[in-house]
Amino acid sequence: MNIGGDLDVTRIGYGAMRLADPAIWQGPADRRSALSVLRRAVELGVNFVDTSDAYSLGANEELIAEALHPYADDLVIATKAGVTRPTPEAWVPLGRPEYLKQQAELSLRRLRLDRIDLFYLHRVDPQVPLADQIGALAELRQEGKIRHIGLSEVSVGQLAEATAIAPIAAVQNMYNLATREHEDVVDYAEKEGIAFVPFFPIATGDHARPDSPLAAIASAAGATPAQVALAWLLRRSSTMVPIPGTSSVAHMEENVGALRVTLTDAQYDELSTLT
Repeated sequence: MNIGGDLDVTRIGYGAMRLADPAIWQGPADRRSALSVLRRAVELGVNFVDTSDAYSLGANEELIAEALHPYADDLVIATKAGVTRPTPEAWVPLGRPEYLKQQAELSLRRLRLDRIDLFYLHRVDPQVPLADQIGALAELRQEGKIRHIGLSEVSVGQLAEATAIAPIAAVQNMYNLATREHEDVVDYAEKEGIAFVPFFPIATGDHARPDSPLAAIASAAGATPAQVALAWLLRRSSTMVPIPGTSSVAHMEENVGALRVTLTDAQYDELSTLT
């Protein structure tokens, strides 16, 4: 998969948010294990790692640098700004241009980078004109501090509005077999050649039951339910790049194994009808 015309990434990336406590407020309880997960991801060929300045208040970015710096030439690191964490429970959008620029500088320092490959507006701040928020990221791009701009949790209208201001390389919305509110964004992104990066890509709830249709298809395909859920996403759109997160090396290996799963037309169609 190509992001932004010049970033070739594996079609399954890694979301590093899970390398934190449940509130995403502090770093991992087992730091050595977390470092092993990141390094194993790269060993498996994953070259797309996603984080945010809001994950563990920046410590998640520092963890990635500790594990992987100096970075391989083909490793793409995506991070985000635009959400503050005043308490462990709070995620508050803040899109003032001066704040976004400040956070980009801090992310560069924590990640030990001269330029961030993909920098997302973590959430659109309804109190700030979208043009001002995207304009700040466009200025960072012009200054060479970020390579490509991304958006997270946006509608088609917001994506179209942003694209009229600056090139948008990726959009990261919640999307999986059980959560499909953003079908129109998936289709719009594919039509425009924009990477769609679903977070929480592995369905839970009823789809995770041992007697679910997903489990039956997984058994027939010789795969796990998680692998089939990811394989469905990969087939759903040619610009889809899931970023499943885990704190387990075994689960990391399982997730990457989804690249080898091929669904039949009938299996794909059955999964597509699940709600």
